[in-house]
Amino acid sequence: MDLFESVGTDDAGLPTHRHAPLAVRMRPRTLEEVQGQDHLLGPGAPLRRLVEPSGAGDDRGAGVSSVILWGPPGTGKTTLAYLVARASGRRFVELSAVTAGVRDVRSVVSDARRQLAASGQETVLFVDEVHRFSRSQQDALLPSVENRWVTLVAATTENPSFSVVSPLLSRSLLLTLRSLGPQDLRLLLERALTDERGLAGAVALEEEARDQVVRMAGSDARRALTVLEAAAGAVLAEGARGSGHDGVPATPRIVPSITVKDVERAADTSAVRYDRQGDQHYDVVSAFIKSMRGSDPDATIHYLARMIAAGEDPRYIARRIVVHASEDVGLADPWVLSTAVAAQQAVAAIGMPESGLVLAQAALAVATAPKSNAVATALSRALEDVRAGRGGTVPSHLRDAHYAGAQALGHGRGYLYPHDFAHSVVAQTYLPEDLDGTQYYQPTTNGHEDRVSQRLARVRSILSSGESPGDGPGGAPGATWPQAPAPARSRKDSPGTGQS
Repeated sequence: MDLFESVGTDDAGLPTHRHAPLAVRMRPRTLEEVQGQDHLLGPGAPLRRLVEPSGAGDDRGAGVSSVILWGPPGTGKTTLAYLVARASGRRFVELSAVTAGVRDVRSVVSDARRQLAASGQETVLFVDEVHRFSRSQQDALLPSVENRWVTLVAATTENPSFSVVSPLLSRSLLLTLRSLGPQDLRLLLERALTDERGLAGAVALEEEARDQVVRMAGSDARRALTVLEAAAGAVLAEGARGSGHDGVPATPRIVPSITVKDVERAADTSAVRYDRQGDQHYDVVSAFIKSMRGSDPDATIHYLARMIAAGEDPRYIARRIVVHASEDVGLADPWVLSTAVAAQQAVAAIGMPESGLVLAQAALAVATAPKSNAVATALSRALEDVRAGRGGTVPSHLRDAHYAGAQALGHGRGYLYPHDFAHSVVAQTYLPEDLDGTQYYQPTTNGHEDRVSQRLARVRSILSSGESPGDGPGGAPGATWPQAPAPARSRKDSPGTGQS
């Protein structure tokens, strides 16, 4: 069978011709074929009322406003828009926020009003990537949504609370689509392999290869079907070249199977073979983390490359790097955390494959930095005390004294403002009484934390002894006072910069 043999069109006229991509041909025709969004499709749910009648004589979608579909790529936003359009023979008009302008929006609305007045036919306006519309473009939609000249179905991958103007958001029903799980993707792949609209049994998919496609796709159904189509096309092409020739009859037809290697070639990547239970996935992640912690940049890059090649979510990798910038480096090089956070933001902004370089820079920053777990240890010890019920009332001189009546309660009385004293340090109690003298943070002598350690020793001496910075040795004029932590990598500090 030819992989691209025509499979016709569905009863809504949606594109299912032989040149359409597999993801388009396999677009669900009914709500029952939609995977992973059961929370939006239950009986009486607004989205179901838009698509199906609830009873005899009930107008489809009656009382249902326009909707904004928010969810990750490949979760079915466009599919749901098509299904809404099919209800009661509505016209379907699609605009892309990437290319459409205000004039396009107004033209569609004008046509919709004419159709509604002339024949009563309703129009579904699907706006993909609505978050890319400017404020003026979104404002142009308001009258048509408010007067129901069109039923707006807008799709976005970004939080509508930040990307959609409030008037439009308040006039629409916000529906959040969930990421598709591995089982959802497996069902979609199985349907595509057997359905007449898809591959119609022309190829089989080995179990390991199926898991590979699912893992590489993340939660994106479109990506899963695209990889499957490419792998199937390659396998069928090889089979066609190997069929009978030179007058020798071809061997009986055997359905070819797609292997992991076929999937890798189709996706143009060499994949890490995580097993079905996910053990190898966690093993590689664990090795990546321990290599950063162990200051081995070469092992760090190796395991990062394995995750990238395997299609690991770059946002997940970035989160791990940020966490370990604090857990394993901390104040030994506090600027590593800034690098990691900047990398996380860059990954979200530019995507793959370019984000691979950003992740590599951040991971190497963690791996090559001096190490300290003093921050993590300090927080762990403090949480242990809090959860055990230790730590009494806040000392009265530290309590909020900015509201009426606070002074009569003694709040803030006796508080010493540190900046009124030499070196901005003054002896007074900060911890609750039952924890007085407790030291959670114990800096190491690694990297920048060595300077923190020297200064903190002097500060703690003052706080615990009641000594004033201006009294006694070390506080008298001309005495040496440990320098405050200075930027470890700055080359532009003036002679006085960094002094406490």
